[in-house]
Amino acid sequence: MQDSGELAQRVEREIAASKATSPIPPGQSDSRQKPDPALVEAINQVFALFRLNYHNQYYAAFSEAEQLRQIKKLWLDSLKDVPPAQILQGAKLAIENSEYLPTLNRMHKCCEESLPALGLPDPRTAYLEACNAGSPPEAKRWSHPAIYWAGRDCGWQLLATSTETHSWPLFKRCYQSRCATLLGGDEVPTVPEPAKNQLRSKALQGDAALEQIQRLKADNDL
Repeated sequence: MQDSGELAQRVEREIAASKATSPIPPGQSDSRQKPDPALVEAINQVFALFRLNYHNQYYAAFSEAEQLRQIKKLWLDSLKDVPPAQILQGAKLAIENSEYLPTLNRMHKCCEESLPALGLPDPRTAYLEACNAGSPPEAKRWSHPAIYWAGRDCGWQLLATSTETHSWPLFKRCYQSRCATLLGGDEVPTVPEPAKNQLRSKALQGDAALEQIQRLKADNDL
């Protein structure tokens, strides 16, 4: 069995070798936009981690260098909208929860499930919170401002009136975009203060509801 020093050196060698593998096929025109170097590095590190943790499965699945290069290219293209930090966290989650190499579909799910570890609600939790925003949404105490902005991007009216089949995919895309912005290093703006007329309208609605409850109670009194 290798001692810790030998294992650490092996990890460094394998990650370095993985980083040197280009995901761009030979003969592809240099005029095309090249992928983000940070994304390329993240994909290479993910496969280096898979190699160390799923050693026999890994070499059985990717027995040829050309095959591995094409698989990396596929993952790079499919995960191009996911921030590198989220990809690495997703790979860690996949390794911790499965004895088997993850498929690309499973990797996408692990990336979504990794958001809480990065300080963000998962997409489904964010969707349910946005659907229950109330009016005005600016007056709600949001668990994270990214949910508010994703809801505004998607459209509050759409979230309030559309079926889940229609609204969930749209909100999910908006939320993932806001999360990518945040994880890419940009700040998410704070939730704006509600306008005074919105607060007044909300208060009047509350008073009207209270009056209706009191009338109903009076009608039921003997």
